Parts: sequence; structure tokens; C-alpha cells
Amino acid sequence: MTALELRPATVRVPCSTSNLGSGFDVLGLALNSYLEATFEPAGDRLELEREGTLLGLAEDIENDHLAWAFRAVMAANDTEPRGAIRATSAVPLARGLGSSAMALVAGNALARAALGLDASRDEAFHAAHARDGHGDNAAPCAFGGLRAVIPGEDEPYVLGLPLSPDLGFAYAAPSLRVTTDAARGALPSHIAHRAAVLGPGRFAGLLHGLATADPDLIRIGLTDELHVPYRLPLIPGAHNAMGAGYDAGAWGVTISGSGSGLIAICPQEMAERVAAAMKGVLCAGADDVDCWGMAMEPDLNGLVVDLG
Repeated sequence: MTALELRPATVRVPCSTSNLGSGFDVLGLALNSYLEATFEPAGDRLELEREGTLLGLAEDIENDHLAWAFRAVMAANDTEPRGAIRATSAVPLARGLGSSAMALVAGNALARAALGLDASRDEAFHAAHARDGHGDNAAPCAFGGLRAVIPGEDEPYVLGLPLSPDLGFAYAAPSLRVTTDAARGALPSHIAHRAAVLGPGRFAGLLHGLATADPDLIRIGLTDELHVPYRLPLIPGAHNAMGAGYDAGAWGVTISGSGSGLIAICPQEMAERVAAAMKGVLCAGADDVDCWGMAMEPDLNGLVVDLG
């Protein structure tokens, strides 16, 4: 195989909230906070510059998710990665907004664009899923909107789902980070039959509630017994923060991804108030520098390559 010529490239990838209560390990939604990465070919080795929230990463370039995905595509195309990646993000890390999946999608797409190849959403999704298995985050990051990831015989199937434009989303997170490994470790090895039976009905209600902006179905659908009760103790103040979200007008509140962030669904005009109420509890008495509270909107575009 002949090495391909490298060219400048830019990609942008949205963050995602996943699980959404009864949608555990299946459902994800892209939201409007982003990772943007650019590549400039130069020099004789690959360099990585981080900005924004990525400044908090301690991993070197060999262990960085974005750089790993970039190098994997280069290796598959027999091309030495030479140049500089500049990555900037507004997304809080390890707070339940899919930062790892977002970086893997971005790295794959950036490398393919730099090689002059089709930087497809399908390719970026499958590569990210193969690396870390978090399809419920990778799918909305790649495709945008509300997505369900369905196991297939060989590869997972990504299903786009209807989402009412009348929904508002409020996000809040403390300074505490919760890793996916820690969140997985909190789950029991067995669940009660009752919990298994209740889950599919709640999930069906959640999907209809998200499509029609039905407050009752959203609240029922965000109720969960498979993962949320076991992960809430990892987030100090989470119970009270969820209560504050409901008091401020939320229709439903749950853990975003594996935490430590919380996501609430509410009327659009109440999202700022709900986010502030949850943040006020999660960050009470703490340094506000790395605490989060913000109204968010769905991103319907997903991965965007070569921003104009």
C-alpha cells in the first residue's frame, strides 16, 4: 500500500448524554457542547495540543483517545502521522457527557479527512464502538439526535428515533469525576426479576414521551432499577439535587451517562432554572470553578467535517 499524502482537516463532534434511566446501555442523545479538532501536516512526528476542558487531561499522546484513533487510521493506511493536532473542548470530562466516545469519533474522522478519505459517520461510530464498547454515546456523537444502539449478529445497528422539539434539557455536575470503570463496578452481578420486567415497559414509555413531550411518560421512563440506584451513592448530594430539579419544574431527572452529571428533561423555558437548582445542591459549599450547570439543546447534526 502506498502512503497517502496528508492535508489539513477539521472536525467537530457533539457530546452526548446516555442511558436516560430505563434506556440503560441502549439510548443516547447528542447535545450542543462540542469537541473541535484540527490537523496540520508538518514535521516528522505527531504532536498534540489541548485547550479548553482538555487541559485537565493527564494522559500523554500515546494514551489519548483522540490521538489513538487518529494513529489507528493512519496505521491502517500505511501512513506515518506527521503533524500537529489541536483539540479544544467545552465538554466537562468524566461527568457523563461521553467525552471518551466523542474523542474516538473525532480522532477517526480527523485522520480520514487528513488522508483525503470519506470521513463517514458510520466508519467513525463503528471504530469508536469497537474500541470502548460505548455505542450509546458514540452513536449520537457520530450521527446526532436521539439514537438507540441495537446489538446485531455481527455489528450493532443504530436506530434514529423521534424527539419532540418542545423538550428542554438541563445538565448539572459537581467537581467530582466518576469514571466509567467505577460506575460499572458499582453495578450488581444479578438483578431481581421484578426490575427486569419493569424495565422494558418504562423504556417504551420513555421513547413515546420523548417523541411527544409527555411529562408523565418521561418521568416514568427516567425511573430505573438496573443502574441508577447503585450509581447515585457515587455522587454526593445527587438525591437532593434530583429533588431540587423536580421542585424547579423538571418532568424527570436521572444520571447522565455513568455520572457524575445529572440530566433533567423539562419545558424549554425552565431549563436554566432547573440546571441552576441542581447545581446549587451538587456544588453547595464547594469551589465553583469546576462545577457545572447549564441548559442544553439537542444537536441534530452529529459529526461535522471541514467546518467552513
